[in-house]
This record gives sequence, structure tokens and C-alpha cells, in this order.
Amino acid sequence: MSVKESKPNLTVSQATDITGRLFGLTVSSVRPLPSYNDQNFHMVSSEGGQYVMKVMNSADSQNLPLLEVQTDAMNFLWQRGLPAQTVIPMVTGQLMSLEEIDCGSGVQKYLVRLLTFLPGTTIVKVTCTPQLLYEVGRTAATMDTVLLQMEHPHLRALQRENFIWSLASVPLLEQFLPVLDGDPLQEVVKKVIEQFRNRVVPKLNSFRKCIIHGDFNEQNILVEPDGPSSYRISGILDFGNMSSGYFVFELAITIMYMMIERPRPLAVGAAVLAGWESVIPLNPEERDVLYLLVLSRFCQSLVLAHYTVLQQPENEEYLMSTARPGARLLQLLWETGRDEVEKIWFSGAAEFIQNSLRTDGVTN
Repeated sequence: MSVKESKPNLTVSQATDITGRLFGLTVSSVRPLPSYNDQNFHMVSSEGGQYVMKVMNSADSQNLPLLEVQTDAMNFLWQRGLPAQTVIPMVTGQLMSLEEIDCGSGVQKYLVRLLTFLPGTTIVKVTCTPQLLYEVGRTAATMDTVLLQMEHPHLRALQRENFIWSLASVPLLEQFLPVLDGDPLQEVVKKVIEQFRNRVVPKLNSFRKCIIHGDFNEQNILVEPDGPSSYRISGILDFGNMSSGYFVFELAITIMYMMIERPRPLAVGAAVLAGWESVIPLNPEERDVLYLLVLSRFCQSLVLAHYTVLQQPENEEYLMSTARPGARLLQLLWETGRDEVEKIWFSGAAEFIQNSLRTDGVTN
């Protein structure tokens, strides 16, 4: 089933009716929210609450064990002090409902959840200081260490073999490369895939395993003002790409997305890395592939966005919101080269930590 065929397309009326029936809420206002292959609505109830109704695509809705783990992971993180979105129980006490819905092309089954609406602005819309980027890296690493403690009967569902958004699946991009025909970056993507096969795949056993969020991006991190000129992280959204993976995968994904729409994108990795290593220092094998993994994520974003736009042309603006600036950054990273980028990241991270220690010394 294609992305277009599986993506839900509920009307506002259908979403309102389902919210009342499943959650006992009277909706006073509703507006659609952007989404890649699911459907989201911002709901305001006459009882005074704000929520996000999330309708999963029909393909992912079939994997109930995976969705149960993702749902429990959000609550698990929130209970341990991380600002993750959580799931609101239905009137029956259950957290999810598989609904048969006709979106205009026949009845399909879609999994429905109601999530907390978290305050804040997406991080892409604010000026990111090095300190905020440090907090992003630290939060990502903390999240993964906490998830290691989670127990669940369906944890095996996170072993998502051939999941196209897993960094381990970078070689699978080859089947989609025709979408870049005529684009000079197609050759860069081919070379990145080849390097991934030769330099990452043989080392996978050297990387430390964990459960990763997998999509800690510029749209999935919310921030709120914390003083006159700084921000704090107020929300972690969208656990749909959660899977079994490796710590260094999460770090690479985080660095890649934090580079989007930044005036000094290459410097971003230094602060994120410093924050990450304040919790989980990288081992030599992980450090050796970090640059290549960030390149690989840019390639995934570029190729899969172009592919999905062919199926959802009406959603092009949202689908390409990361890939368009990402294409320029992929070119920049590639042309700058591994040695120079690693120098910026690793030396910059060490300098950030030294400056922080000196500042702490003065403060104390």
C-alpha cells in the first residue's frame, strides 16, 4: 500500500465525532496540524483542555504491539521528568482505539489516540544559542538512557527490520534514487550509500545499542522562554520512528536536524555533541562514523521527501520543509569534508566544555 493510500484523511466533523465518542469531550474548536503520513488535529474542548488527536496511517495501525510500546514509552519518559507528550485515556480506560473509518475511498482501520497538547514553540522558529543546542544534545542522550530502563512485553516490536527511516536502512535508499534523476546531489547520495556499506555496516557490533526516538528533529522539540534571552525545552513530540538502534544513531540524527535553518550550521554539531557527551561519551568507533552518519541522515531526508511528494503533491510544502534546506547542507558537509567537519565538531565540543567549566568557576 502506498503512503497516499494509507494516510488518513478525516474531515473535521469525523474527528470531532470520534473525540466525543471515545473521550467524552465536547469539542469547541478544531484545526488540522501538519503531518508526514498520519493525520493530526489540535482540539480545544468546552471543558477547557487542549489536546492533539493523532490518527495513524492504516499501514502502521496494523502493528499494534509497536504502537503499544511507543505509547507506553511516552508515559514512561514523562513519569521520569522528561517533557514527552503523553496519551489521554478513553472513557473506557484504554489508551488506543482501532477505528473503522471511511475517508472517501472505502473503509480502512486507523488507530486513534488523544495526546496532551504541550506548550511552546518548535525549536526551528527560535534563535538557538550554543547553550540551547547543548541542552538538546543532553536531553537526547538522557532520553535514550532512560528508555534503556523501560520494560515491556512487546519490546521486540522495536526491532523494525528494513524500516526505511532507520539509519541502518541507508542502503535501501538505492531503490528510490530515480527520484533524484537530473539532480547533481544524486551522485553524492550514491557515494554516501557506498561509504555507509564499507565503513558503518562492518562496525555495527562496535556501537552501543539502545532504544532511540529516531526523529528528534527541529519540528519535534518544543521550547519556552526561560528568562529574557534564553529558552528551555518544554516538549518532545512524535515517537513514530522509535526503534531499537544505537546511541550514535540518535546523536547523528539530532545533529542533522539541528543544523536546519541555522546561520552557522557546521558549528551546531559542536554544542550538540558537548551536551550528548555530558551524558554518554562516544567510543572511538562511534566517533569515527559520526560525520558519515549525519551525511546519511541528510540523504534519507532528501530522497524520501522527494519520493513522498510524488504520492502527496498537495502536501509538498510540509514534506519538503526539511529536505529543501537539507539539500544545501548536504552539499556543504560533503564539500567541506570529513577532516574539517570533525575538527569543528570535536574541537568545538571540547572548547564548549572548557568555557562552561571556567564560567562555572567564576559563578561559584
